[in-house]
Amino acid sequence: MFADVIVDIQHEKLDKIFQYRIPERLKDELHPGMEVIIPFGKGNRQIKGYVTSLSETCNYDLSKVKEITDISRNSVAIEARLIALAAWMKEQYGGTMIQALKTVLPIKQKENAKVKKHLRLLLTEEESQEKLAFYQKKNQKARARLLEALKEAPILDYELVTKKLNVTLPVIRALEEQGVLKIESEQVYRNPVKQAKKSQQEIIYTEEQQHVIQGFRQDYLCGTRRTYLLHGVTGSGKTEVYMEMIRTVVDQGKQAIVLIPEIALTYQTVMRFYRCFGDRVSIMNSRLSAGERYDQMMRAKRGEVDVMIGPRSALFTPFPDLGLIVIDEEHEPTYKSEQVPRYHAREVAVHRAEVEDASVVLGSATPSMEAMYRARLGEYQLYEMKNRSHMQQMATVHTVDMRKELKNGNRSILSEKLQELIEDRLNAKEQIMLFLNRRGYSGFISCRECGHVVKCPHCNVSLSVHKGGKMVCHYCGYEQPKVTECPECGSRYIGEFRAGTQQIEDMVKARFPQARVLRMDMDTTKKKDSHEQILSAFANEEADILVGTQMIVKGHDFPNVTLVGVLAADMSLYSDDYRSGERTFQLLTQAAGRAGRGQKEGEAVIQTYTPTHYSIVTAAAQDYEAFYEEEIRYRQIMGYPPVENLLAVLVSCEDEVLLETGCKYLKEFSIRIAPKETAKIIGPASPGIGKINDVYRKVIYIKDENYDTLVRIKNGLEQYIEVNPGYRKMRIQFDFNPMHVF
Repeated sequence: MFADVIVDIQHEKLDKIFQYRIPERLKDELHPGMEVIIPFGKGNRQIKGYVTSLSETCNYDLSKVKEITDISRNSVAIEARLIALAAWMKEQYGGTMIQALKTVLPIKQKENAKVKKHLRLLLTEEESQEKLAFYQKKNQKARARLLEALKEAPILDYELVTKKLNVTLPVIRALEEQGVLKIESEQVYRNPVKQAKKSQQEIIYTEEQQHVIQGFRQDYLCGTRRTYLLHGVTGSGKTEVYMEMIRTVVDQGKQAIVLIPEIALTYQTVMRFYRCFGDRVSIMNSRLSAGERYDQMMRAKRGEVDVMIGPRSALFTPFPDLGLIVIDEEHEPTYKSEQVPRYHAREVAVHRAEVEDASVVLGSATPSMEAMYRARLGEYQLYEMKNRSHMQQMATVHTVDMRKELKNGNRSILSEKLQELIEDRLNAKEQIMLFLNRRGYSGFISCRECGHVVKCPHCNVSLSVHKGGKMVCHYCGYEQPKVTECPECGSRYIGEFRAGTQQIEDMVKARFPQARVLRMDMDTTKKKDSHEQILSAFANEEADILVGTQMIVKGHDFPNVTLVGVLAADMSLYSDDYRSGERTFQLLTQAAGRAGRGQKEGEAVIQTYTPTHYSIVTAAAQDYEAFYEEEIRYRQIMGYPPVENLLAVLVSCEDEVLLETGCKYLKEFSIRIAPKETAKIIGPASPGIGKINDVYRKVIYIKDENYDTLVRIKNGLEQYIEVNPGYRKMRIQFDFNPMHVF
């Protein structure tokens, strides 16, 4: 017997199958997906690899085929279906097979199982009484104390006995030897879902919700599997619809995966699902301990979990009988991986569902251009929910022109209108959310005389000012003391241009000293459970104002929030990125949607320097259709996704001259293999940040209407790179339809 093995070395030259002989002792134990230890290279150094398949025949010279050393005993095996998914991802997105395999393996290593011990009484009532009298007579207090407790409760928790009753192990052992009790052990799985009780709350669905639920149920029970796009305004009750869809699937003995864009959303979402499905709901995210993650995977594998909730990586949960994948807030850029392979969860979910005979539901108040484009083409089934679930009015949106504020002498980041409304809400004991998509005291230092901006010496980006007199690079972590004069011209007229959540928090506290203020950004949510603590404190009305980055404007439901302030609406509008208009519209619409979700009417204030831009006008009007029509026209004219497809080839190298030469030849080869009639090749160009941590970067863009054409070009480039040793000093990544222009 022979095994096909992928070697655990992330090098393009080794991205192929190696064959190994299976020793007799492992024949019955070894199967595809297992991690094995193998001899490799001339020195037979022991490395790890993954078995992709088993075979009776040898494809190489038998005398040269080496033998597998052993199975890696502490590793987790990859499901066969996930191996096939990894192979598809490698083909679609580039990178090596080992990178793809490690992506689909949500948990790499086995963890020790948590064992719970019990003590069980073996004696009858009469026997127990005799024994107790004997221990009391002999003055054996600990034994008597333990036996008395067991008489009251014949099964006791081991920890309770040792900690609360102060009974030592020798005493327990002595009673075990005398046949008084038995020590029992059972494996328990750590469940990260806490503080939740199952409750059956009667939900009255709106006509729109019923229409979607019935449509899905009818399809599913008839054996029709589709990809659905659920376009529902903020507060329309998309989560309730998801739960009914999942109930349909679970009732058929199948399992469901629910993807959410950020860990921050987990708490509220999980609680709602838990109340519906009890402890057959689990979560998967990076904040869990290794033991908790392992336990959840094992529970899913055994079919002990019906619903797995988590960010992108939860997509690879090894369910035995997957029935449904839900992607909530499907427009979020976090669904696109920044690591190789640079896959998009939406595309992988659709492919996995096709293979495993499951359905996919994409939900959003502001669907991505890609999802809506496919829905309009008829590839996805479109459902719309245009009203809020309790028929509340959408928030009244005020657009404030900050140029006028400046003319009127208001230099604060808070407009007069917003200050007035905050004061009003504080008096009414209602809550406020202030949104700014910058963290810390994030800003840059520039010279007012010569215009010089202080940059990181290792990266082509400005240094950001943080508290404590420090300037920090957010890319490589470089730090230096804050400068007081211009390093270029020596002028002392050098100062900060800044607006960060930390600064806003301080400003709000100074302006409204009576307000209780909470801040939520990357800096305040580093610790485990910090998301839950901040959100539950705000939900319990322990704070009046929540200041935060984009993590506060997505998916949360706070009934007492009646005012949302967007402090710098166009901060991302003019970034060098074809998606900037879409991103701005989504953020503003989502932000405005946080207000007025309870019984009270809501208001939103959008502060902007460009009030006439179509993404701001349509967001203020909460008009997705108008935005889509305007944006798709722009994409058609420019030939951008989803109308055409885009492949970014990102090349990085420490040697700038070598990088220039390598890119020149890559472009020439691309021109040679790309279809001249349809493909367009742009670059090589320097990306927005041309150097990070002393590594230079270039990017080549290739456009074509046909996605498969770009995959073929990628395959050709990979082969070209492999046979040319000049590329060994370069790092080359492929990114299809990138979320950000580099």
